[in-house]
Amino acid sequence: MTSSRDDDALGWAGDDDPTLATGSGRPAASAPVPSSNSSTTPARAKDLPKGWAVTGSPGGYVDAPAGRAPMSSPALVGLGILAGVYLLYTIGWFVGVTRLDNPPAALLNQFMFSLGTWLAIAAPAVWFASSFWLTRGTPRLRWTWLILGVVLLAPLPFIAGTGGL
Repeated sequence: MTSSRDDDALGWAGDDDPTLATGSGRPAASAPVPSSNSSTTPARAKDLPKGWAVTGSPGGYVDAPAGRAPMSSPALVGLGILAGVYLLYTIGWFVGVTRLDNPPAALLNQFMFSLGTWLAIAAPAVWFASSFWLTRGTPRLRWTWLILGVVLLAPLPFIAGTGGL
């Protein structure tokens, strides 16, 4: 025997919304597309980017492109773990580079050494962002480049412990 208060705890407001679709792997509708007149006017098909379509829902909801499926939960978790690894690599390169001693004495050599250290610090973040952005349509290639970056961009000065600390 459950009371109505117990049943209320098992649901969210709006669970009975007819525009929600369950089990399809992608949402049936997203937010309304604002137009120049007001934010609640229905969207027109000619105003939408290629691949998008207006659904029959009230309020002019727009259906996501058919060619793109959302990322699965394990893929999102894996991507988050790899993003954390790249963040740790950036921190590791910063710590490792700050431990280095004896920068070159000549002005050009000192500039090039400084430029190289800053590029080494930025390399993991740039690798992650560029491999994520450049491999948008091919998830297998994205994972290949991200894992290759984890191997190639390991912060060796931090790992080897070079420097004076």
